Amino acid sequence: MVENAVIESLKTRRAVRGYADRPVEREKLDAILEAATYAPTGMGAQSPVIVLVESKEVRDKVAALNAGVMGRDIDPFYGAPAVAIVFGHRGAAPTWFEDACLVAGNLLNAAHAVGVDSCFIYRAKEVFETDEGRALLKDWGLDGDYVGVANCILGYGDGPAAEASQGRVREDRLVGERWGSVPRGERVVMFKSPFSRWCEASCSIDV
Repeated sequence: MVENAVIESLKTRRAVRGYADRPVEREKLDAILEAATYAPTGMGAQSPVIVLVESKEVRDKVAALNAGVMGRDIDPFYGAPAVAIVFGHRGAAPTWFEDACLVAGNLLNAAHAVGVDSCFIYRAKEVFETDEGRALLKDWGLDGDYVGVANCILGYGDGPAAEASQGRVREDRLVGERWGSVPRGERVVMFKSPFSRWCEASCSIDV
């Protein structure tokens, strides 16, 4: 099996849901954001935008809006001191949403690579469809074509990270029974979800 530092970092990243009251160093934030901008985008459009929120006042406002979407009085950012919000530009490219997701993935993995904990938090779209959310977009100089895609919280965990579920590869014969015939040289890699569902992704391999 091929192993190197990049693969090991991808395999050891964890979602952290509990943060210490400790800011992330500027040089680490700069490195994380720069790495995120190197994510692949459809047709090289490079249309996603990242807004890094460090101000406690604004951070708490975005967190409250996020909690409001759920109808709950909680901190959905788990005490993290910073949140990098990824926006996709609707209409910039047919792949605008996928592009923003790739940026978020780069961001989360870059954070782990420099020793910063993180977690992907949902409901960015709903937050920035509210009047308060649209007002924030205006303050940040973003027009109405930008759509919230991901909240990536950043900080240092207040305890040990949980063990991750490991993906597994199903045998071709089992795949064939469930999805019909599978071309030779194809496998389906299964990722165990904490919500008791299986997510499937096919990938080509040489045989």
